[in-house]
Amino acid sequence: MDFYKYQGTGNDFVMIDNRAKRYLTRADVEKIERLCDRKFGIGADGLILLENHADYDFEMIYFNADGRESSMCGNGGRCIVAFANFLGAIQKDTRFIAIDGVHDACIEDGNVELKMSDVASVEIGEDYFLLNTGSPHYVIFVEDIDDINVFELGRTIRYSNRFRVEGVNVNFVEIVENGIKVATYERGVEDETLSCGTGVTAAAIAYYLKFPNANNQKVAIESKGGALSVKFEAKENNQFENIWLCGNAQQVFQGKINV
Repeated sequence: MDFYKYQGTGNDFVMIDNRAKRYLTRADVEKIERLCDRKFGIGADGLILLENHADYDFEMIYFNADGRESSMCGNGGRCIVAFANFLGAIQKDTRFIAIDGVHDACIEDGNVELKMSDVASVEIGEDYFLLNTGSPHYVIFVEDIDDINVFELGRTIRYSNRFRVEGVNVNFVEIVENGIKVATYERGVEDETLSCGTGVTAAAIAYYLKFPNANNQKVAIESKGGALSVKFEAKENNQFENIWLCGNAQQVFQGKINV
């Protein structure tokens, strides 16, 4: 099987061109898990199939590292746009479909801007924000992100009674001079990742809700894997529209592997 490896701010993915030949299907859970394994496979946070679609430029089918199809992945969405551009399937602008619906995107000089799903509601707790940006995210603000054991605390929340069955992604956010720093524990990967696109999107919206200001509708974000930005329009009743995740996406290498 031909494969391609992409990364977006350190969030890495195995990319498969599944248009002409069906290398993998949704039923190949064990194969996909092995391909994502960093010891016995290629190694990645997830695997993405690029497939034909009658009504859109392509379809994105995303699997977590555990081999199971999952909800939307923002950095994966940016990477598949770069991949589609590399394959010649799109030029600068595109419209594709993923598990959470239709996405617009554009690519220029390796930078990808991806339109995310609208946010219809936010649960605001005493010390947390809970919202869905294509995937469910739990957001906590902290004083110093470097003092947080992201794996241990993130895992504790993810496997708490409320979230044990369906899971939740957990984001720790530190306010810095020019924006925010974000660290994420991802369900499905079941570990901290260097970056999470839907996670930083959730963090940017939570930041706006914590400090409502017109200037905070475009947020610079520092993840452990690199810089991203999120821009959006805040509406009434904690609704958010026209949400865009922006950052670099790169092909790392390509190869062949036995499946």
